[in-house]
Amino acid sequence: MPPLITGANRGIGLRLLQDYAAEGLAPIGTTRADDAPAVPGARWEVLDVTDAKQHRALADRLNGQPIDLLVCNAGQYLDKHETLENGFPPAMWAQMFAVNVTGVFLTIQTLLPNLRRAERPRIVILSSAMASTERAPGGSYIYRASKAAALNLGRNLATDLRPVGIAVGIYHPGWVRTDMGGAAAEIDVAEASAGLRARFEALSLATTGCFETWDGRPHPY
Repeated sequence: MPPLITGANRGIGLRLLQDYAAEGLAPIGTTRADDAPAVPGARWEVLDVTDAKQHRALADRLNGQPIDLLVCNAGQYLDKHETLENGFPPAMWAQMFAVNVTGVFLTIQTLLPNLRRAERPRIVILSSAMASTERAPGGSYIYRASKAAALNLGRNLATDLRPVGIAVGIYHPGWVRTDMGGAAAEIDVAEASAGLRARFEALSLATTGCFETWDGRPHPY
């Protein structure tokens, strides 16, 4: 049964897709436009996670296909350089929450029938260390708030989906050298992917609702 990874056309999502393809798992990657890079052994689906019509179309195309691992990776970080005095416009709040929170929920809601058909269904939400309310260094208010909301969403889904045997894990992928993370980040996508795939493999009903780092450490909420 293939894993499905949203926002897999670049960064961490692309490396996860490539690595799962190399393992022969025939993963499915989603992208907003039909211009994704070729990944031998993988399949692409077009999906804007904010578009309910595209979710319905994806559900139709995947009707009856079991998915044992859903990785909600698609996300945006647009407010890195905004200032408190005159930045963080309302439209930016709406856009980032639509992708980072509503998009995650719609993806999970859409693919629940496929997950229920799997023998070992797991849902992964890639959140961030910036979701933590215990660690509050300031700045990037929209991104922090949206990732905190995604963390809360995952924790509550873990409670509701436990009775039907679906495990949910929330993960900080590390500070990764991608377009989003920047060139000064601590780890590369290969290291992030290896650590995350180990976490996904370890995810079970015994650990459902966890918030962990890419290398297996519990993260402060």
